[in-house]
Amino acid sequence: MTSKEREASAPSVAPVSAKAVDRRAFLGVASKLAASGAAATAVGLGASDAQAAPWRDESRQDRNDRELLRDNLQLRVERAYQDYAVGIPPHLNNGDEALYPSKIGTDTRGLPHNERGEVDLAAWATLTRALDSQREEDFERVTLGGTRKLVQPLGTLAVNTTGLATPQHSVPPAPTLASAERAAEAVEAYWQSLLRDVPFWEYNNATSNELILAAAAELSGLSGYTGPRDSSGVVTPELLFRGTARYRDPRDRHWRRAISVVPPGVAVGPYVSQFILRDIPYAVQSIPGQLRVPNQGSANDFLGTQAEWLANQDGKAATRTIAFSSVRRFLSTGRDLAEYAHGGAPAFWGAAQLLGTARAAGGFGAPLHPNNPYLRLTKQASGNGTFGLGYIQGFLPLSSSREIRANYWQKWFVHRTIRPEAFGGLVHHFLANDVDYPLHEDILTAEAVARSFEKNGSYFLTSAYPEGAPNHGSYPGGASSIGAVNATILKAFFDEDFVIPDPVQPDPSDPSRLIPYVGPPLTVGGELNKLATNLGQGRNWAGIHWRSDAAASLPQAEEVAIALLRDERETFKESFAGFSFSRFDGSRVTI
Repeated sequence: MTSKEREASAPSVAPVSAKAVDRRAFLGVASKLAASGAAATAVGLGASDAQAAPWRDESRQDRNDRELLRDNLQLRVERAYQDYAVGIPPHLNNGDEALYPSKIGTDTRGLPHNERGEVDLAAWATLTRALDSQREEDFERVTLGGTRKLVQPLGTLAVNTTGLATPQHSVPPAPTLASAERAAEAVEAYWQSLLRDVPFWEYNNATSNELILAAAAELSGLSGYTGPRDSSGVVTPELLFRGTARYRDPRDRHWRRAISVVPPGVAVGPYVSQFILRDIPYAVQSIPGQLRVPNQGSANDFLGTQAEWLANQDGKAATRTIAFSSVRRFLSTGRDLAEYAHGGAPAFWGAAQLLGTARAAGGFGAPLHPNNPYLRLTKQASGNGTFGLGYIQGFLPLSSSREIRANYWQKWFVHRTIRPEAFGGLVHHFLANDVDYPLHEDILTAEAVARSFEKNGSYFLTSAYPEGAPNHGSYPGGASSIGAVNATILKAFFDEDFVIPDPVQPDPSDPSRLIPYVGPPLTVGGELNKLATNLGQGRNWAGIHWRSDAAASLPQAEEVAIALLRDERETFKESFAGFSFSRFDGSRVTI
C-alpha cells in the first residue's frame, strides 16, 4: 500500500486540530535508527553486540531478519503519524453541569449528599480538582461518601500503541435533564422495571399482557422516544425495548444533534440473540446455555426506599444481595438479561467459539469472511499468528480494553451524565416532597411512574443490582461498548451474511429446554448486532443505564474497532483485500 493510499484510508473522524508534523523527517529518523543499529539497542542489544553475535552473519536469512526489523520500525512510525494526523474532534457535553449549580443533572454518586441526594459541593470540588489535574495523588484526595471507589478515571489516560488515542473518538451530547428525550428514556426505564419478570415470548403483536400493551402505547405517544417504531410510527409489542444505535447527525456541522437507527437484525426474530441461547463448545468441553437466574419478584428489586437509595448515592456498600433460583433455565426475562449483563458472561468469546467451531462439534460452522486470504491459498493454513480463530479471539480482549479507555474517558472528562437511579430520586422528591426540579412533564405524568408508585410505595426507580451502577457517569454505556467493539471485530472476520443453522428459542411451557424458532432467517451479522444491543439493554433492564447510553456506545466502539483493524491490516504479509463489514447503521465499510 502506498503512503497516499494509507492516508486515504485514515479513520473517518474529521480532524479539528493537530500539531503539524514533518512526515519526511519523522520517517527519516526511523530509517536512520534502523540502519545504524539503534533498533537493536531498543530491544536489548547494542549495535556492536548485534554485529558480533554468532548468528549475525551476512546470510540471506540475516538480511531478511534485518529487513523485517526495519519494516516493523517503519510501519510503527508511519501508522503513528497517520493516527496522529486524524486530530481531535469536538467533545460537547449536554451543558447540564454548567447549568445547574447544585449539580442535579450530573453524576455525583460516591460522594456525600444531603437527604435529597444533592451533592456536597466541597466534596464535588475535590473531584473536579482531580479531573482537571489528572494526577493520581489528587484522585486519592477525593472526598468519598462511602466505601465504594471511583471506577478507573486514570485508566482512560493510558497511551495506546495501536489504534487512536482516547480523545480522538467522539459521541454526540447526551440528552439534557429537562428534555423530552430524557423524559421518554426515563419512562422506558420505569416500564422496564415493571416488566422485568415478563417472559420475552409475550412480546408479540397478539399479546394480551396488560403491562406490555400499556408500555407500548405510552412510549408510542412520547415525542422524545427514540426506540424502534413501525412504519406508522407506532411502538409495537414486538419492537418494545429492542436496541438502537445513536450516531452523530452528519447534517449538523456543530456536532450537537444525534440520529437513532435500528441495527440490521436487531428487530428480527427472538429478542435474545442465538449466541446467548446455545451451548458454547470448547474443544472437549462446553459451557451450557442454561443459566443461574435470579428469583422473580420485588424481593430482588433494590434502591426503592429512601434509605437504600441515599446510601447508594453516597457510595455505601449494599446491605442486601440477589436471591437466585435453584433451577437453571435459558434466558427468558428482562431480569435474566440484566443478570447476564451484570458481568462475567462469555458473550462474544462464546460467539467466536460458536462461529469458529464445526456443526458436528456443536458450533455454527460459520464460514470465514470471503476476504480471508487462506480461503484461496491451497498449500498454507491459517493459525494463531494471523486469520485463525485464536488470532481472531485475541482481538476481543484487546479491542475491549481500548474501547473501555475511550468510553470511560468520555464518562469522566466530557459528559459525567446523571444515572437513571439518581434521576429517579429527582422524580421521587418532586412528586412526593414538592421539590421543584426542572423535569419534563412527560415523566411527571407518566403512567409508568404512577404504576411504579402503586407497586413500590415510592417514585424511586428500582434496580436489579443491589449496588446499583458503577461509580462513573452514565454516558456512554460501558457494557454495550464492549459488545459493540467485539461485534465489529467478529463481523470483520466471519461471513456476516451466513444464516445461522437450526435457530432456537426457549420453550414457553418449560424454559429449561429449547424449541425450534420458525421465522425470518437469522444471520451472523444480525445476531452479533443483537448480542451487542442485548448487553446494553440488559443494563437498561437493571435500571442503571439509559437507552441513549447503550445506543451512543455502538458507533463509538465501531470507530475504535475500525482504527485497530486499520493499523493491523498493514502488518500482514499475506495478500489481503481488506476488512469489510456492515456498520450498525447498515452502511458498508472497507478497510
